[in-house]
Amino acid sequence: MSTAAQPQLWQLPLATDATPLQTLPLPLPLRAVLMRRGINDLDQAKQWLTPSALPPADQHFPGLQPAVTRLIAACQSGETLAICGDYDADGMTSTALLIRALQPLGARPVAAIPSRMDDGYGLNVRMVEELHQQGVRLLVTVDNGVAAEAALARAKDLDVQVIITDHHTIPDPPPQALALLHPATTPVDSPYRGLAGVGLAYVLARSLAEALEKPEAISSARDLFCIGTIADMAPLTGANRAWLREGLDHLHRTRCAGLRALQQLSGLEDRALRADDVGFQIAPRINAVGRLGEPSLVVDLLTENDTDTAVELARKCDGLNRQRRELCDAIEAEAVALVESNAKSIAPFLLLAQGHWHHGVIGIVAARLMERYQRPAALLAADGEGMMRASVRAPEGFAVDQALQACADHLDRFGGHPAAGGFTVKAERVAALHAQLNGIAEHWMESRLKGRVVKPEALLRFEQIDRSLWTSLRTLEPFGIGNPAPLFWARNCDVLEQRMLRGGHLKLRLRQGATLLDAIAWRWRENATIPDQIDLAFRLSMNRWQGEERLQLEIVALRAHHSTMLLQRGQQTYSCEQRDGTQITLTNPDGAQLIVQTGDDGLLQCDDSRASHPYVASLIEEAAIGLGMQP
Repeated sequence: MSTAAQPQLWQLPLATDATPLQTLPLPLPLRAVLMRRGINDLDQAKQWLTPSALPPADQHFPGLQPAVTRLIAACQSGETLAICGDYDADGMTSTALLIRALQPLGARPVAAIPSRMDDGYGLNVRMVEELHQQGVRLLVTVDNGVAAEAALARAKDLDVQVIITDHHTIPDPPPQALALLHPATTPVDSPYRGLAGVGLAYVLARSLAEALEKPEAISSARDLFCIGTIADMAPLTGANRAWLREGLDHLHRTRCAGLRALQQLSGLEDRALRADDVGFQIAPRINAVGRLGEPSLVVDLLTENDTDTAVELARKCDGLNRQRRELCDAIEAEAVALVESNAKSIAPFLLLAQGHWHHGVIGIVAARLMERYQRPAALLAADGEGMMRASVRAPEGFAVDQALQACADHLDRFGGHPAAGGFTVKAERVAALHAQLNGIAEHWMESRLKGRVVKPEALLRFEQIDRSLWTSLRTLEPFGIGNPAPLFWARNCDVLEQRMLRGGHLKLRLRQGATLLDAIAWRWRENATIPDQIDLAFRLSMNRWQGEERLQLEIVALRAHHSTMLLQRGQQTYSCEQRDGTQITLTNPDGAQLIVQTGDDGLLQCDDSRASHPYVASLIEEAAIGLGMQP
């Protein structure tokens, strides 16, 4: 959390009636979270908690059957074919998944992954020509291919067949290939719509193994699916959610020696894994290789069967990950110094360029700067021959893809989506580009709310936080994109202790009533003052240290506690105050007051006839939530 000193706007949740879900075996705060996420009837909630069986994949993917038919022929004839992947975790796990599946089915797959530094993204003409010279006549792309127009045309010229599995935007006209597996080709409401590249590889491998009646061939395919899906930050809904719920519980018992080695290095061997374990421990060790080394290292690791060799390869991945962390920290320190050398006038769009920065990690640092300064950020590194290559990250609401399109005249190449993107630009055009991006960002900043918006989903009192709540919370997992971990809030907490930890993290000891809890704020600004009494927004986590497990709060935001709260309705400001823990005093602009009590059942009670008016009733509900008397 690097935003402690920024202005904050807290938007507390609206009142909700969790009665429709009252028969669910969940505590009230968790039922309130489901209701506020639109899961507002019992059948819908049960389906979310226990997903039903998925429809047959071949009914949703029109390209699946021709792909399987061609691969059956390859397996039966022992054909050599190439799996053409990508250098991120999704692409590398997809490549390993298909290699591990195709080998026992009879085919002879080889990996072909471009270098981030030398080749750039995706299938290219050189790769096609080299594979053709090696006798390969079938290519299967994973996590790329739809935009490889020149490479696909060359493959057609050479009579090389291509099966494309990709989840990136399909161009117009669509690519010409033997078969195309893409989420966008499924029905609009398909549970397969959110699959990443590794999800499509899993669909293909699973369908092929079923067709050949050899399910043992994909014994570790679901494990690799779990890693790649979480690492690629695919939405954890639909098929992703269903397969992850099955797979994460068994991932620590995987037959894949490379994954076992990664878990051993991460200290994750002896228990069922959570999405956080994969996202923060395993995935970075895989991604670091694609950023700094050769992706073949990860493919070798994830297809290795010998335990000792796998451990040796995993250690190399771990070493690259340590190098990646050191590079990120060094570049971030340099970038922050550049920004804050003129702290009184920070640009609306942060654009920083240094020739010696490493292409493989500038995206990570751009994301850190975006979070720290709450504005779009681009980091540029030298790309040879007077060119600069950039990674861009932006807060919610700023469309990176649209901003780059508006600046197309300055750019040599560009691409991306609303939250992130990349481009190359001639060094002499950087100043003009920055000026135009500043104008776009300045207009965006003027139109948005001033400050960082914090949106807690439910009140959670310290006395409610225990192992039983943690067990219930885990039934809502896996958490990630599309299903974030619930953001709770607590009011009127005393700060008993505070200390800075190595790495710039803040550790707090908090008390609310008679309950004491530990809390941590990641990447805290050391100069940010902590009040003695605070309200805080947090997520709940389990801290494991030296064999012990303790629940802790991961702080997302905090603010000074005030006993009185102001409600703004149009031009009218109402004062709300809590007394004795059970009474609300609501005061209008003219000084007239309304007294509301909470009964033993937690329901609001008021004998004043004015409380029945819908406008006043909604004020009372907002006051009760804001004062921490309703979930």
